[in-house]
Amino acid sequence: MKVLNLQCAHQHSFEGWFGSEDDFQTQLARGLIECPMCADKGIQKMPSAPRLNLGGHPARDVIEKSSETQHPARPASDHPDDVAAVRTPPGANSASQGAFLKALRQAVANTEDVGDRFTHEVRRMHYGEAEARSIRGQASLKETAELLEEGIDVLPLPPSIKETLQ
Repeated sequence: MKVLNLQCAHQHSFEGWFGSEDDFQTQLARGLIECPMCADKGIQKMPSAPRLNLGGHPARDVIEKSSETQHPARPASDHPDDVAAVRTPPGANSASQGAFLKALRQAVANTEDVGDRFTHEVRRMHYGEAEARSIRGQASLKETAELLEEGIDVLPLPPSIKETLQ
């Protein structure tokens, strides 16, 4: 089994498990691999460090010191096995991405998609013209700012969340 670090064109990082390098290349060529956060199919393989079990931790100390000297501006990880800190944006790691995906899955499963009628529907609910319910849909940045100014709580999500988040 080959575990690859992948990234979409929007810089969402995720793992892919494949039987071999050929299996990965075949699936990529057929357009079968997509970002679990935004469904983008512009996927690229990212560099990754293999994990070698050498029986002790001296090698890890050498690797961490080497990384710190090569990248002095990059903060060191709090967890000694966390190599994700080297390849993800500041403040993001696999645990936070996993939590974010879980929250998105819940939002998709427990809300009604009203599409581009979102601002109209949310205002109707806010002003008591329609029954309150959990909805999701599309709104421009300007529309979102206007809703927030009116005191209507909304939460912007990625622009293209899929119905079935992986």
